[in-house]
Amino acid sequence: MIVLRLALQSLMNRWVTALLTIASIGFSVLLLLGVEKVRTGARESFANTISGTDIIVGARSGSIQLLLYSVFRIGNATNNITWTSYEEIARQPEVAWAVPLSLGDSHRGFRVLGTTTDYFKHYRYRRTNTLEFAAGKPFADLFDAVLGADVAAKLGYKLGDKMVVAHGLGDVSFVEHDDKPFRVAGILKKTGTPIDRTVHVGLEAIEAIHVDWQSGARQPGEAVSVDDVRKLDLKPKAITAALLGLKSRLATFRLQRAINEYPREPLSAIIPGVALQELWDLVSVAETALTAVSIMVVVTALIGMVVMILTTLNERRREMAILRSVGARPSTVLGLLTAEAGFLTLAGVALGTALLYVSLAVLRPVVDRLYGLNLTIEALQWHEWQMLGAVVLAGLMAGLLPALRAYRLSVADGMTIRT
Repeated sequence: MIVLRLALQSLMNRWVTALLTIASIGFSVLLLLGVEKVRTGARESFANTISGTDIIVGARSGSIQLLLYSVFRIGNATNNITWTSYEEIARQPEVAWAVPLSLGDSHRGFRVLGTTTDYFKHYRYRRTNTLEFAAGKPFADLFDAVLGADVAAKLGYKLGDKMVVAHGLGDVSFVEHDDKPFRVAGILKKTGTPIDRTVHVGLEAIEAIHVDWQSGARQPGEAVSVDDVRKLDLKPKAITAALLGLKSRLATFRLQRAINEYPREPLSAIIPGVALQELWDLVSVAETALTAVSIMVVVTALIGMVVMILTTLNERRREMAILRSVGARPSTVLGLLTAEAGFLTLAGVALGTALLYVSLAVLRPVVDRLYGLNLTIEALQWHEWQMLGAVVLAGLMAGLLPALRAYRLSVADGMTIRT
């Protein structure tokens, strides 16, 4: 207890440098915990990009490729699914609902997704969150379009604005369906998912803009007007993928196997959660790098603490000598310097933890609105307590260096007047 009291009094006498050291450790701990929160939040947001969908069906391909183009709008399908096969799968007794997806077009760098209004009813993210409209409503007319939040924000679209879909992908396209423009009927709220960067149109609209096209180009002399195309049968012949919700998850693996062995055409059925985990494992090196950087920042702060104690140690040689002269053992001097390092580290950890929760309370709504990243405010998890314990232990170990040096100082050396 005497050693602890002496350590506190010594730090109070040097309160400016002590506070600066505590602040340095505190901000490094804030970074360490903050990176961990962001990493955990990013992983949960990634895993919950699509929820409530039991199976995704596409043409025969790898599970990650199917997930990338059907959910993340990255890449292209190896082939399409015939509409007949989709209808047959959707009629299976285990299927509660089915939503078709048709990809292949774009608008100024954003993917265009053809689907049905059931998409807005059944799509879930973050486990139970549904798609909500910031303005407007789902498409009702053949040439209505619903924009994701990022599309509307970046391109400055408002309800009622006209837009033209381009054939194929790319930021700039010279092949456009300019004879059949769309009208913005709705704008979705921010979700933090690829939906924010997607233009949604009706499945029939995809067929409508391609009725007079063949092999990626408009057929000369066969232009079909907007009025005429409304009179046509726009039932699709093929789609890119489909989302399935089942009546019971107990039937997931059986139906998945049946689709993978579908006799009419080669298909793939994937479970979104499993495929998302496989994809995250491929990119997990990024979270490892973030953790490594934050650990290095903590190590730098602890090195700064050691430098501070060592710098003041030469000025405190007389103090150490006086303590030795009044009967303090070398172990007391050793404990004093180690206790100071422990106090500084504990105070820094407490400050960093407090700053974390203050930052979460202030920035959480902003981060959610701008980036769609859900950062939860909850008690520290066990592994986070382990990280803080490791920081405190590292602080005590770092304090041993100046403590051992002070331990070796003799009374005569401390009392010597240096000129």
